[in-house]
Amino acid sequence: MASSLRLSTVILPVRRWHEGGQEVWRQAEELGFRTAFTYDHLSWRGNFRDGPWFGALPTLTAAAAVTGRLRLGTLVTSPNFRHPVALAKELMSLDDITGGRVTLGIGAGGNGFDATALGQEPWSPRERADRFGEFVPLLDRLLSEDVVTYDGEFYSAHEVRNIPGCVQRPRLPFAVAATGPRGLKLAARHGQGWVTTGDPKTSKSGTPAESLAAIGRQLERLSEACAEIGRSSDELEKILLTGFTPDRPLDSFDAFVDFAGAHAELGFTEIVLHWPIPDSIFAADQKIFERVATEGLAQLG
Repeated sequence: MASSLRLSTVILPVRRWHEGGQEVWRQAEELGFRTAFTYDHLSWRGNFRDGPWFGALPTLTAAAAVTGRLRLGTLVTSPNFRHPVALAKELMSLDDITGGRVTLGIGAGGNGFDATALGQEPWSPRERADRFGEFVPLLDRLLSEDVVTYDGEFYSAHEVRNIPGCVQRPRLPFAVAATGPRGLKLAARHGQGWVTTGDPKTSKSGTPAESLAAIGRQLERLSEACAEIGRSSDELEKILLTGFTPDRPLDSFDAFVDFAGAHAELGFTEIVLHWPIPDSIFAADQKIFERVATEGLAQLG
């Protein structure tokens, strides 16, 4: 079990680069995390809304310069304020800068602050799903083909060049965040990984056992979506972003071991822990976090 499960972290872009920001990314590599992700938002909720918050892709570019082995990625990018043409060019460039260490976490987005930051009305759930359904396949083409022309309902591309393409072939990997049927079909068709944060229905009022069962049902639906197109879900990485289920895996070292073991049994291949941020919903004991990073997976039988 330990050999099939990997541990990653997500570092929120809240620190000035020359005031400790770069040290966190270096430390993530030193601790042995497989990937260090960051959120791709213009701002976020709660006490992060009016505090420091930096751009995801410039942050990852800077992180590439101070690391050498660590994979880097977004968790997640969405269409809320991104256009696939410009995003593809930036991702191709980032993949080149990192020497092929980039994973794109991508999701449909929500109705938070990003949804109206450009002055638009928030999209309905249906429109958000429609846009995501057009966004992902176009981004796939833009990162895989030298020249792309496309005329869709929401997005267009006219003789767009993305030469020389990604270092990773045929393109950098997509980890698609999805729980609904349309999103799971996109993950099955275009994803090299699938991301979940758990079931929102169990996040606040459910128990860990109820959350585990709900996530198990998500995995079943992912397998069904893959089977519909003749693909095995075993081909996809199964990524769990923690912090949004009833579990508290960083309360203690043993709590993490129990949590990781239960989710590895379900079939997860990667668990992502938030880097602790004091006085926030991601507050945690830094010593426990570091011990989990260096010893946690070794305790799984």
